[in-house]
Amino acid sequence: MMRRSPKQLAHPFIGGRTDEEELTNRPDHALVGVIRMPGSTISPVRSIVRRIIGAMLALGATVLIVYFGRNGYRDTAGGELDLLDAVYYATVSLSTTGYGDITPVSAQARLVNVLIITPLRVLFLIVLVGTTLEVLTERSRQAFKIQRWRSKVRDHVVVIGYGTKGRSAVTALLGDDAEPGRIVVVDTDQRALESASAQGLVTVNGSGTRSDVLRVAGVPRARAIVVAPARDDTAVLVTLTARELSPKAQIVAAVREAENVHLLRQSGADSVVVSSETAGRLLGMATSTPSVVEMFEDLLTPDAGLAIAEREVEPQEIGGSPRHLSDIVLGVVRDGQLYRVDAAEADAIEEGDRLLYVKKVTPAEA
Repeated sequence: MMRRSPKQLAHPFIGGRTDEEELTNRPDHALVGVIRMPGSTISPVRSIVRRIIGAMLALGATVLIVYFGRNGYRDTAGGELDLLDAVYYATVSLSTTGYGDITPVSAQARLVNVLIITPLRVLFLIVLVGTTLEVLTERSRQAFKIQRWRSKVRDHVVVIGYGTKGRSAVTALLGDDAEPGRIVVVDTDQRALESASAQGLVTVNGSGTRSDVLRVAGVPRARAIVVAPARDDTAVLVTLTARELSPKAQIVAAVREAENVHLLRQSGADSVVVSSETAGRLLGMATSTPSVVEMFEDLLTPDAGLAIAEREVEPQEIGGSPRHLSDIVLGVVRDGQLYRVDAAEADAIEEGDRLLYVKKVTPAEA
């Protein structure tokens, strides 16, 4: 009996070939529906009104062309063409009905029909019967956007799981002035993906436990990866897969239970947030010191009030104590290691350090 690796045991489909494992081999146009690039949204009523206006403009242009060139047309009923005849001819011509009772007879009128009225006829049909063409055009636009995005995306943030934790992480990223187009959301819930797309985020429909799905999301070239699925065992497998694809990315994972933190660490997570215990502490503190909880909420909300930020040290600050600065310094980051402001290592600021401090967010920055 063949033994299976721990990763294979954690996910029953690993070890067999699936459609998702072939994602990276698909051409860009075949990824439309898997990857969704953000785009402008137009209401159905507005879209219909725009089509009607376009059709009326095409009809009006054709009426004017026929009317001013009416000497080149012949009416089987006899007589000279008037404005009503021009409207009649434009209507039956653009709708391709073509009764043949009014026809161009001069060389100039026929040339105008070939060069101008025929393109207007095509435009008229596209405007009125454009649903299918619009779908095809949208797929083409999406394929082009996907191709351009995949060739250029670098140093972006991938959020795996767009539930409560994933949405909050994206809100924090956007509050720190991150570009929506540089945030990629990976999930299998279509409603969650639509919600993310409405915010201008790039979305990938697929399981974050699949290496091919993560490759399509650009994980190997990502700057940071947020692991926020609903289950802790899924978080472990996602972290393991993401770390394998991106050895240098900053991976931040969320778990519900503290006993699983070491599994996330062993799988390659740089930071682990225990969601249930953090929420539990805040609930307990709220029963006796609700103002402390309000302060925590203020610090965690980047839109207004106070916020925790990080900055480089200024030349005149080197050698001094972070406790004597005008900013409220919480810690010093040195060579990737965080030292609290009361630690001995943080007594003196060194060149290359970064300061973790509390800043005031003004309305202009919000």
